[in-house]
Amino acid sequence: MMTLNGKRNIVIEHAGNTSTGMQRVELIERKGMGHPDTICDSVMEAVCIDLCRAYLALTGCILHHNIDKGLLIAGISAVKPGGGTLIEPMKFIFGDRATYEYQGIRIPVAEIAEAAATEWLRKNLRFVDPRIHVIFQNEIKPGSVELTDLFSRSVIGANDTSVGVGYAPLSNAESLVLETEQYLNSTSFKLAFPETGEDVKVMAYRDGKTLTLTIAMAFVDRYIPDTTVYFERKEAVREALQAFVAAKGLSFDKIVIEINTLDDLSRGESGIYLTVLGTSADGADGGEVGRGNRVNGLISFGRALSLEAAAGKNPVNHVGKIYNVLAREIAARIYREVEGIQEVSLFLCSQIGKPIDQPFTASVRIIPDSGVSISDIQESVASIVDVELADISRFTQRLAQGSFTIC
Repeated sequence: MMTLNGKRNIVIEHAGNTSTGMQRVELIERKGMGHPDTICDSVMEAVCIDLCRAYLALTGCILHHNIDKGLLIAGISAVKPGGGTLIEPMKFIFGDRATYEYQGIRIPVAEIAEAAATEWLRKNLRFVDPRIHVIFQNEIKPGSVELTDLFSRSVIGANDTSVGVGYAPLSNAESLVLETEQYLNSTSFKLAFPETGEDVKVMAYRDGKTLTLTIAMAFVDRYIPDTTVYFERKEAVREALQAFVAAKGLSFDKIVIEINTLDDLSRGESGIYLTVLGTSADGADGGEVGRGNRVNGLISFGRALSLEAAAGKNPVNHVGKIYNVLAREIAARIYREVEGIQEVSLFLCSQIGKPIDQPFTASVRIIPDSGVSISDIQESVASIVDVELADISRFTQRLAQGSFTIC
């Protein structure tokens, strides 16, 4: 183990010899673009970015806000082969805190939130018309005096005591899970299979070199006249996905793909997965910020994970957002630039009020290649961590501009 007892307190240690991809079992999940939890994360992050833009335009600086408390309440739908109806619209509740006024300047927080949500929904969910299918409710309140005051200090300190986590590289199974959902929600796939909705969830179970992908995918009832067509189209989707996966040329001995395993032909129309709008939020399942993917787009159950809800947190001093995304980026850079590393994980821990470029600890855990010792690479690794932390203000500016994906 190596400790650098400087202001950045960088600790580097050996993390064993078996990387995640070489362990016997992996379990990995991704909640796709139309999943209710991902909708919440994506919408609240879009609101955050637009708020940052408005704050800068109106006041010249980003003001205090944390709007990581979004809730999507499912509607009520009457699903029917050939086309059903939405009986009761979905409700989206914007929550938590933001600055509404600064030096006599009013910031229209509620209007910004609704406009950002409307734009995201229109752009990403083909069958959702926000004017008809969604009711918006604004519960964003002014921030507490103590936390708002952090923004006015000469040195902006951390908004919270928290830990951000990042790792690199993704295993083959993790990469495939991510790419599978992106493929199923790609424009080209939706053109070929318009009956598939955006609500997609991928769960991977790897046992040795056998990988099973269990996929839940909402089908849109207007394209499905009966159960026969449903099962025909589901099989066509499975075959297309099988070809997509095979083209990756990955080193698995066997890949099994199963779609909508709750389906039961004997139950007729009630035994198939149909929605009116392509998301289970139209009549079955609500969503909440922070319950979905981590900032790398995955929920990998064998990895170190942060439970922070990054979406919607401010990009100026809330380490629950900043440190998680930054840890991901630093870990990726370490793996990319330092030879002799199989796998690297980075933990950034803050103390509330302390400068964000000086974490309480930056803990780096490395699985080195065979024949490589930590002493061989520690200086290179520590240098990257130190440089990235020193340049954190530029990073937070890019974060405020929406330059990084977070779900």
